[in-house]
Amino acid sequence: MKLSVLVNEGPYQHQSADSAIQFTTAALKKGHEIFRVFFYHDGVNNGTRFAVPPKDDRNITEQWTALSKEYNLDLVICIAAAQRRGILDENEAKRQGKDGHNMADGFRISGLGQLIEAGIQSDRLVIFGD
Repeated sequence: MKLSVLVNEGPYQHQSADSAIQFTTAALKKGHEIFRVFFYHDGVNNGTRFAVPPKDDRNITEQWTALSKEYNLDLVICIAAAQRRGILDENEAKRQGKDGHNMADGFRISGLGQLIEAGIQSDRLVIFGD
C-alpha cells in the first residue's frame, strides 16, 4: 500500500509526533511505500536542526533524518508554516535576508501543493495531530 503521512504537531508538545514516526517506521518495515511525509502547522518544528533534547530523551528530528536516509523518504515542510515559526532552509534564509538556516538534514521546504499531490498519489493519507 502506498501511504502518505501528515504531521501537524511539534516533536515535544504532543504525542502525535511520536506516533507519526512510529507509524511510519512500522509501515516501512512491513513493506509499505511511504510516498511523502508532510509537516504542517506546528509539525514543521520536527525539522529544526537546533533542537537539543536532553541526552536521556529521544531526538525526533534525528529519528526522521535517519529514517529518511535509510528509506529515501521525502520529508516536506510547509513553507508558510515554517516561515511563521522561523524554520528556514539555506535558500529561503538567503531570500529573506537572514544570516543562517536551521533546517535539519533530510528535510526540504515546499508548498501545500506537495500535500495535495501526496493525497492524490497515495492510497491513504494518515494524519497525526489536529
